[in-house]
Amino acid sequence: MITVFGLGFVGLTTALGFADKGMRVYGVEIDHSRAALIADGEIPFYEPHLHEALSRNLGKTFFVAEDIAKVIEESRYIFYCVGTPYTGNGSSDLTFLFDAIDKTIEHVKDDIFRVLVIKSTVPPTTTTERVLPYIKGKAINAGLANNPEFLREGYCWEDFVYADRIVLGCNDELCKDMLIEIYKPFNTPIVVVNHNTGEFIKYLSNTLLATMISFSNEVSVMADYFGGIDVKSAFKILHMDKRWGDAGMKAYVYPGCGYGGYCLPKDTKALLRQSEEKGFSPRILSEVININERMPERIVDRIEKAAQKNERIGILGLSFKPCSDDVRETSAAKIIAELLKRGFDNIIAHDPIAIENFKMHYNLKINYCADLEKLNADIFVITTAWEEYKNIKGRVIDCRYFI
Repeated sequence: MITVFGLGFVGLTTALGFADKGMRVYGVEIDHSRAALIADGEIPFYEPHLHEALSRNLGKTFFVAEDIAKVIEESRYIFYCVGTPYTGNGSSDLTFLFDAIDKTIEHVKDDIFRVLVIKSTVPPTTTTERVLPYIKGKAINAGLANNPEFLREGYCWEDFVYADRIVLGCNDELCKDMLIEIYKPFNTPIVVVNHNTGEFIKYLSNTLLATMISFSNEVSVMADYFGGIDVKSAFKILHMDKRWGDAGMKAYVYPGCGYGGYCLPKDTKALLRQSEEKGFSPRILSEVININERMPERIVDRIEKAAQKNERIGILGLSFKPCSDDVRETSAAKIIAELLKRGFDNIIAHDPIAIENFKMHYNLKINYCADLEKLNADIFVITTAWEEYKNIKGRVIDCRYFI
């Protein structure tokens, strides 16, 4: 049996993925309202295919834990999919991870060997230098592994069930063998590395994606200064280079408003901080972050050239990416805040599914319109590449080079 701590995007996908393969999985969630929704068969965020997976497995192979002691006692695998948000200085806050580990240790009353699996994103050396010494000081018969996730919001289910690789950070054979056993049904290549390498691969992936986005955004600003450049066509022609092949990474080598969401901002800052603490200051990564943080100002520069202060600005898109209602670190919020700062106070925003989340996360004095056809504005600013916006009529600033 498997217990999964944390039922967010990663945790719920992980739990339902294993449950869908016939394994008995219990989910532990400290947010009681979220836990209650899931127990009632509802998904508390927008993510395609999870509702169907929950309907198939709830009460059969997947259960929301009510008695943590009982599920820990019966489980051989404990997955930690809790948040590791960045702090003010960019480092990862491991409070939720250690709280979940403490809950595990508290309820282990036997000598059965268990695998504790860190699926939360943690900076390199965290497993060996912080978690492993902590566990060794406790009376528990357990091995420790990390198992980084590579899930894209909006595609979590297919990225888990049809993963291109499964990475296991293991320093002992028993952990490795046990984890390989539960991942066998997915018929996906499994790569076993040591703890530090497992953690590093996750950051290697996310910081490269962030670098490609920031590079693309910087050269798009450069093109604005040159003038007379069709940026969208230039990048589309770049993608025709046979060295790219059919790589999905083309989506990241393309200009926009900057990266947002939970993972890329958090992971780039955490890796930078961790590297600096070890004595090395990575200049490229530092500039990737700086470019991203300055991008909303560059976007507003473009808006300011095209619009008057008294005109009504229609912001199209509030989520950080299409096919998601996640508004964490969304570029739209930063752009709106900068517009307000510069005196554009007649702003109305639309998003197909993220308006309520945006209102909860940001206290910005703007108006909202849930019906795109009724959105009346003098100029539209596309900040999220939702398909609905491809046929928008009127004066448009396409910050995503989308139409």
